[in-house]
Amino acid sequence: MSRLTGLIIFLVFIFLIDLYSYQGFKTILTSLSINKQLMWKRIFWVLSISGIAITGFFFVFARTSENSLVFRAVFTAVFILFVVKLVWSIFLGIDDLIRGVQWVVSLFVKSGSTDGGISRKAFLVQTGGLISASLGAALTYGVTVGSHHYKVTRQRLRLKGYDKGLHGLRLVQISDIHSGSFWNKRAVTRGVQMIIDQNPDLVFFTGDMVNTKAEEFADYEDLFGRIQAPLGVYSVLGNHDYADYVPAYTPEQRKENVEKLAAAYDRMGWRLLRNEAERVEYKGAYLNVIGVENWSASLRFPKYGDLQKSVKDVDLKELSLLLSHDPTHWKGQVLEEFPEIDVTFSGHTHGMQFGIETAGFKWSPVQYIYSEWAGLYEKGMQKLYVNRGFGYLGYPGRLGIRPEITVFDIEIED
Repeated sequence: MSRLTGLIIFLVFIFLIDLYSYQGFKTILTSLSINKQLMWKRIFWVLSISGIAITGFFFVFARTSENSLVFRAVFTAVFILFVVKLVWSIFLGIDDLIRGVQWVVSLFVKSGSTDGGISRKAFLVQTGGLISASLGAALTYGVTVGSHHYKVTRQRLRLKGYDKGLHGLRLVQISDIHSGSFWNKRAVTRGVQMIIDQNPDLVFFTGDMVNTKAEEFADYEDLFGRIQAPLGVYSVLGNHDYADYVPAYTPEQRKENVEKLAAAYDRMGWRLLRNEAERVEYKGAYLNVIGVENWSASLRFPKYGDLQKSVKDVDLKELSLLLSHDPTHWKGQVLEEFPEIDVTFSGHTHGMQFGIETAGFKWSPVQYIYSEWAGLYEKGMQKLYVNRGFGYLGYPGRLGIRPEITVFDIEIED
């Protein structure tokens, strides 16, 4: 299927959802005057047709960070309205299904009722409208507040058998900045200051600095360059950093894109690890910081990472910490082939930017795709931490899954 054919099918689907939800929309207008009903019907279709046009324009002409802030704001509004209509259509479908069953039954069973129960059920229509409107309000909150509602997560890393000099080392992990999606630099600045305020000895960034192109980071390089640590800031590349999502790019242009990002890291004083490692000293004790390029167990993402190359000159008897963007790398290779690696730090999932997290409970639809999607996981002596991400992609907000700054305090046990 060509990209254009797929887009046309998608736009037709949007139109059908609009057409179907319009049937329910008409039922809530019946108490209004004819003139007001006509006005609201016109508003509905103006918004619907405009939304379809904007969606088509976005996917054909404006899929990169060069979109204006105004356009992205309009597209976000269109997206939220579509979700509202889609959810409402589900309730309308349930209502129509019930009515259809009642109609079939009425063909065989005579009823004393004259309407046969065929008229739309106000309960389903109103309940669906209330739920979908509430979801729309929640998604709007997720953009205006949730997108930059940064959370500092504190995590103890208890490790056994290593030099006691490493006890008390503090490191901070951030991931998935996606600078091409940012729309509020003042809020991002506040988030960066929160990172700095943790006073880490070591900082890890686990990939996806941009959405597609290195140029997206230009306006934020100075800001993120403020993040420094006595033992250094170490980073790796994520799947979005290779410009693989720019169809028009040649292999040479993709390579150039990575080099531009690498140059930005150099200017900031961040150490980009590309299938390599560094031995770091802390109070007379040593640890290894290992970094691989993107490696995923999913066929959807290329494997650029070479962990064997990364650890070629590493003494894995010392504490070894791995930066690998995609958490599927942990089960896909690290656990079985590199049991000496103590902790793997990943990101990538964003916690889907949507879910529920309370004390002792977390849920997100992304868990049906990734078995390790947020927080700390352990198997034997090895650990994996999946950071929920600092930024956002696609939907420019977060609902229930807050952007995360993770602070790790290392505790060395006998």
